[in-house]
Amino acid sequence: MRRQDKADRIGEILDELYPNPPVPLDHTDPYTLLVAVMLSAQTTDKKVNEVTPGLFAVADTPQKMAALDPEDILAHIRTVGLAPTKAKNLWLMANQIIDAGGEVYGDWDFLESLAGVGHKTASVVMAGSFGVPAFAVDTHIHRLAARWGLSNGSNVERTERDLKAVFPIDTWGDRHLQIIYFGREYCPARRHDLSTCPICGWAASKKRIALESGR
Repeated sequence: MRRQDKADRIGEILDELYPNPPVPLDHTDPYTLLVAVMLSAQTTDKKVNEVTPGLFAVADTPQKMAALDPEDILAHIRTVGLAPTKAKNLWLMANQIIDAGGEVYGDWDFLESLAGVGHKTASVVMAGSFGVPAFAVDTHIHRLAARWGLSNGSNVERTERDLKAVFPIDTWGDRHLQIIYFGREYCPARRHDLSTCPICGWAASKKRIALESGR
């Protein structure tokens, strides 16, 4: 099956399963989404959603965040991965936003210049808050794209280019969320029988299925 035909069929399955996928991180505006996505690195969305209510109760704007000490921020996010580094970056980022005018702008260069914000984080914010076509690729999407034969899996940058090439631009914002939800529900990283998966079962190569089954 050609890669494009495979992507078209996968898109149909994902659209049927998740027609209107919500952003899984609780937020109220571009700034709180940016903070939540930053916190989600090497941490589950569930854990992030557990800590952000307390954090946002005292610092739901850059101005309020900058008024805190990094140690105060750390006290609210201590249970997430890499918390000390994230606390420092949240404080630095808040000050950068204030210096730039006090708001989060839908601009790639601006977002990627902020402390602790990489291309994936910027992509989530651009798509989720500003409706700009973006395909955020995290480690989970990277893994599934390789399983499905949509990318060779060499690195996330290559995976992003490959996925953008086979999925229509107007689907990118939803598609990356759909793949995340599909991975959680049907296609986990470990102890996954690819042969019974609704997508891996026909999209993964025999070699890939054998490799992940340990045969």
